[in-house]
Amino acid sequence: MSAWREFFNWNKYTQIASRAVRTALSESERVAAEKRATIGVKYQVWDKGVAGESTYVVPPKAGEH
Repeated sequence: MSAWREFFNWNKYTQIASRAVRTALSESERVAAEKRATIGVKYQVWDKGVAGESTYVVPPKAGEH
């Protein structure tokens, strides 16, 4: 078993590793990486097997997505 598994779950491990990678990047690359890390959550209502319109839970700001 990996040593990190004794202390962290997979999500926490990847969060720590990605933060370390982002801090090692140059400023321009870091800004681009942080933009890619932005996520938007959408939902759809299904009725009788037909998908409805996909809607953001929190709409992104202008220029995002």
